[in-house]
Amino acid sequence: MEIRWVDVRQIDEVLAAPHLFDEPPTAEWAERFLTWPGHHLAMGYLDDVAVGFVSGVEMTHPDKGTEMFLYELAVDESSRGRGVGRALVEALAARARELGCYGMWVLTDADNAAAFRTYERAGGKRSDGQVMFDWTFGEDEELTRE
Repeated sequence: MEIRWVDVRQIDEVLAAPHLFDEPPTAEWAERFLTWPGHHLAMGYLDDVAVGFVSGVEMTHPDKGTEMFLYELAVDESSRGRGVGRALVEALAARARELGCYGMWVLTDADNAAAFRTYERAGGKRSDGQVMFDWTFGEDEELTRE
């Protein structure tokens, strides 16, 4: 497998792989992601066909330094179980080390067994006791106050 780090000059590679994303990427959003400092995107290729990607965002805090947030990992269904995800995660971890990040973290669904296996095989350690809260903003948003 070949891993290619993508920057704004390769935006066409992102747009040519809509099957890897939850929704087809747009040129505007891809350009915004790829031009912001601290945003990273690597794509995995088998026989010159895009079969996966990993994205990461450097997060810096005044009292902690910089860590890498593994934003998203995707592997085409036909290429799962072949080490693509692990290789992409390892590539992002290597980039984080090169950049001086003190660590890397990711969130995943509690029932996502494939993600658990991938992250563990790539050297990640499960951290119990965390709870995620999220906010969704949009047209159908209902704001409630207590």
